[in-house]
Amino acid sequence: MSVTLHWFLPTSGDGRTMVERFHANKSLGRAAQRPADVDYLAQVARAAEQLGYEGVLTPTGTWCEDAWLTTAALIRETRRLKFLVAFRPGVISPTLAAQMAGTFQRLSAGRVLLNIVTGGDAVEQRRFGDWHDHDARYARTDEFLTIVRGVWSGRPFDFAGEHLSVEGATTLAAPDPVPRVYFGGSSPAALPVAARHADVYLTWGEPPAQVAEKISKVRALAAGRDVRFGVRLHTIARDTSAAAWAEAQRLLDALDPTQVARAQAQLAASESEGQRRMVALHGGRLAAGARALEIHPHLWSGIGLVRGGAGTALVGSHAEIADLIEEYHAAGISEFVLSGYPHLEEAYWFAEGVRPELARRGLLAGSPAEADLAEEFDAALSL
Repeated sequence: MSVTLHWFLPTSGDGRTMVERFHANKSLGRAAQRPADVDYLAQVARAAEQLGYEGVLTPTGTWCEDAWLTTAALIRETRRLKFLVAFRPGVISPTLAAQMAGTFQRLSAGRVLLNIVTGGDAVEQRRFGDWHDHDARYARTDEFLTIVRGVWSGRPFDFAGEHLSVEGATTLAAPDPVPRVYFGGSSPAALPVAARHADVYLTWGEPPAQVAEKISKVRALAAGRDVRFGVRLHTIARDTSAAAWAEAQRLLDALDPTQVARAQAQLAASESEGQRRMVALHGGRLAAGARALEIHPHLWSGIGLVRGGAGTALVGSHAEIADLIEEYHAAGISEFVLSGYPHLEEAYWFAEGVRPELARRGLLAGSPAEADLAEEFDAALSL
């Protein structure tokens, strides 16, 4: 099975350091060098499309621009690129979410993917009026996705649950194709929900052995249901290993111990099991050099010192990063959701350096962009 590559839309802003704006609290970093305006985000999206990424993840959270509105604004800026829209099921009606996704699917000609974010930070959840505890949020997500898929059936759908109930829920038309559902979560409350509903189970970038263990658990719970697996990672790809690690060191040198301490205090309060596992990889301490935070060959935990969520990066030469992607692929990963600082430049570094390596190893099928370009070229020759 070949791998699928996605990129990331920096909807909280972008720049050349990790602390342009810590996404859990904007006070922990300076204002972004590159604001998340529609022109810059369109530039990133068009680059991702031209470079052959299948889609872009648009995040959700207090310090991000709204994912639905941002991606809707970018439909006409792109032709093939898919949008992996992150949203929280606790703050929107499941019928409305099904309607929004169906509308997006029709207006974009089938380019919406859905990333379900149940939420692991009680403080942030309460900002949106959600007072459920951790396990109850996952139980509600289970009901939410049951309703969404019921609405997409094209027939009026009734459901009465502990957290959510609908009667005659339906929309203008069922989406065609039905959007793929991406879902993450590492806790005992999360894994059964993922096994029942996810088309793609997403995990943050733990070392491959830990990822393989998690995949095994989800597969067992899925009981034969077809589930794909993906990983969310940052990347620092360069022509040489030394150049890549020098860039990691530059990012590390830009951090202030006070920033790290404040960020880690917030992250320690998270109810997310996945976040706990991310923090455990680096221990919350600035190390004596970037290589001291290498937790597996060419897997760097330095991003997680000041960033919640995905806190690890692929760091190395193009061949070394391709080696690590092969290792994840052998563990069961087929989709990679990538990002870097800044997102525009790093999209090029990875696509122009690592993609050819993956193609040479037979891990990368022809991208939509490459297929369309080949078709246009053939048409031009026939004139």
